[in-house]
Amino acid sequence: MRTLGGIRPGRFTLGLVIVAVPLALALLGPLFAGEPGPRAPSFTPGGGHWLGTDFVGRDVWQQVLLGGRSVVLVALAATALAYLVALPLGLISALTHRTWLEELLMRPVDVLLAVPSLLLILLVAAVFSPGAVGLSMLVALVNFPDAARIVRAAAAEAASRPAVEALRMQGETWWRMAVGYVGRSIARTLAADAGVRLTGVLYLVATAAFLGVGVEPDAADWAVMVDRNRTGLFVQPWAVVVPALLIVALTMGSNLLFDAVLQRRRRT
Repeated sequence: MRTLGGIRPGRFTLGLVIVAVPLALALLGPLFAGEPGPRAPSFTPGGGHWLGTDFVGRDVWQQVLLGGRSVVLVALAATALAYLVALPLGLISALTHRTWLEELLMRPVDVLLAVPSLLLILLVAAVFSPGAVGLSMLVALVNFPDAARIVRAAAAEAASRPAVEALRMQGETWWRMAVGYVGRSIARTLAADAGVRLTGVLYLVATAAFLGVGVEPDAADWAVMVDRNRTGLFVQPWAVVVPALLIVALTMGSNLLFDAVLQRRRRT
C-alpha cells in the first residue's frame, strides 16, 4: 500500500476527517452562531431551526455551534498542563542519583494516584466554584501523576544506557542529557500516552461539565446539552445525539491520528 510520508493514508485520512468536523465546529462555530433569536416552543426541525429547539426553546444548531469551544479548549489546556508538570518531574526522578530526591518527588504522586479522579474534582468543586480555567487545572491535577509515572518509567530505561553515562563523563549539562537524549528516546512512548490521555481528558471534562462542574447550568456546552436534554431524548433526540456524537468523534479521530503518526515513527 502506498504511504504518505510513512503514514497509511486510510487510517490517517479517516482520523483527520472524523476529528475535523467536531474540531471545526468547536473552533469556528461561535463565529457563525449569530445572535440568539426568540425562543420557540417547538421541538421539531423547521421554521429556521435546522435541528429543532431544546427543552427551553433554544435553537439546537446554534447551541451546537457555541458548545464545543469550552470542551476542546479545556481538554487541550488540561492535557498540556499535565505534561508540563509530569515531564520535568519524571525526568528528574529518572536521572537523579539521589534516592531521597526521587522519593520526595514520586511519593506524593503515588498518593494522588490513589484518589479517584472524578471524586477529587467533585470534592474540590464542592468547596470552590471553578470556571473553565479552574476546571483545566483540576483535570490536569488528576492526570499528571499517572503521566509522571509513565515518563519516569520510560526515562529510567533510557537513562540507564551507556550513552547517558558517557554524556555525564563528558561533563554535558543536565538539559542536554534529559532533553537532548532521554527526552528524544521516550518521544514515541509519550506520543502514545498523549493520544490515550487526551481521550481520557476529553471524557473527564465532558463528565465534569455533565455534572455541572466548571460550567454554568444553562451554558452552551456539548456535555451540558446532553445532560439538560436527556430526559426528552425521545421527544427531541437531536439535542442529545448530535453533541454526544461530536464528543465521541473528537476522541475517536484523535486516537486514529495518533495511531497513524506512531506507525509512521515505527517505520522510520
